[in-house]
Amino acid sequence: MRKVNQFFHYSAAVAGAILLLSGTASARDLTVVGWGGALQEQLRLNFFDPYSKAIGKPVLEDSWDGGIGLLRTKTANGDGGWDVVQVESEELELGCQESLFLKLDVAAIANPDDFLPGNVHECGIGAGSYNFVLGFDKKDGNVAPGGWADFFDLQKFPGKRALRQGPKGNLEIALMADGVAPADVYSLLATPEGVDRAFQKLDSIKADLVFWKTGSQPAQMMAAGDVAMSSSYHSGLVNAIRKDNLPFGIVWNQSLTTTDSWVILTTTPNTQEAYGLLKFMTNPDAQARLSSFQPIGVSVKSAVDKVDPETAPYLPTFPDNSKNVLTLNASFWIDHIDTLTERWTAWAGQ
Repeated sequence: MRKVNQFFHYSAAVAGAILLLSGTASARDLTVVGWGGALQEQLRLNFFDPYSKAIGKPVLEDSWDGGIGLLRTKTANGDGGWDVVQVESEELELGCQESLFLKLDVAAIANPDDFLPGNVHECGIGAGSYNFVLGFDKKDGNVAPGGWADFFDLQKFPGKRALRQGPKGNLEIALMADGVAPADVYSLLATPEGVDRAFQKLDSIKADLVFWKTGSQPAQMMAAGDVAMSSSYHSGLVNAIRKDNLPFGIVWNQSLTTTDSWVILTTTPNTQEAYGLLKFMTNPDAQARLSSFQPIGVSVKSAVDKVDPETAPYLPTFPDNSKNVLTLNASFWIDHIDTLTERWTAWAGQ
């Protein structure tokens, strides 16, 4: 009850600030854009609807599948109808470079020192962190793998393997499996020798390798017995374990972490309301509550200790889960995605 009271006290404070800041009514209502699905349902319940109630104005929603091209289109000819958008790291970098997003006054949103590492950018603030982890089926009392080297060890850990289709993430996994420390992965992968080494490692399990495209597939493949191990978004495995009671294990060691961000489009007519929503979404009580329904990492330090103790071990921000991880390098993939995708496609088709 205390958390609820604190939350709505915070809501009222934000609402008051926004009413003072808003000089005139905008031409349309604030529109926030997310990934849709179960996550957006929880964002609505925990953020969008309470914020709408707090400011006494509608908050409209849309969803999208990502892509910098759509953001360029939305901002090409003035107001395109979107204000606040959830973006991935590559879109954050490109959109900021191309001035599609406002440069944020982070101090007007929250204490900059309260943000966890990787959750503050000149054009965005963290919307949640996700990890690509190693998932394994432990229903037969299988010995737990310790990292990606075990994923590639078909003698010690027999069975089919699954990886996400495409080079991003998989080349990093292959190098770590071959003994490269996370800190050295991208400097090596930027060389022809590093790329060759990654593909040679992938060759070693290619005959036992299948690929997934959607986040629900790794759990489905393991549940059906099609594969013994798979890379996976951590959230898909967590939901399979906690909600579906499936006998899966998660290896956080050497996982690949990435953070989505909230951005404000430069063409918004609702700057004050957009800032207000970002401020509202940094509320630590609301972030902690959201993580109980969708296991995404919180963005502010003050939320970490508020997370439900039964949920905390399943989040990327749990201390034991954030050791020896690799942060996906958006700048690297912006520069290399075309050439490495071309090579991946040729390799996968052989």
